[in-house]
Amino acid sequence: MNSRDRRNAFLYCKFRDEQYALYVAFAKSHGMPMTAFLVANALYYSKKGMTQKQIAETIHHSKQAVSQVMKSLLKDGYASMEGSPEDGRAKVARLTEAGREWCEKPVRHITKAEDTAMSLLSPEEQAQLVALSKRFTESLERLVWEMED
Repeated sequence: MNSRDRRNAFLYCKFRDEQYALYVAFAKSHGMPMTAFLVANALYYSKKGMTQKQIAETIHHSKQAVSQVMKSLLKDGYASMEGSPEDGRAKVARLTEAGREWCEKPVRHITKAEDTAMSLLSPEEQAQLVALSKRFTESLERLVWEMED
């Protein structure tokens, strides 16, 4: 590892953090905590609904955080929970019509912004960005847990 490696790691993480802060600010500007925005986004695009465990895995948050958001969405009439036909113990969450109306504009806007930002890159740049981001994430995950000692 050299100073260039450290500088590029810093810059990459800085840009990642700026992106995350942008999402947090956007969610907040629409009256949503970030976790609620992520849950709404996952449910908005889910055709069959999702269990809370599936939502947690999709948005990379704890089941407890998802459960808290779901309680709020249920209370506000934005989501419903029904038994899963595949697993009687699991409940499947779905947005209600009111919930879809509540989150449609911000969810679709952020998706369009992401898609448009990606389209500004050439197909080769897109493939490179995706491949390198995946590789960095996999390496980081491995090293974080290896180097914890």
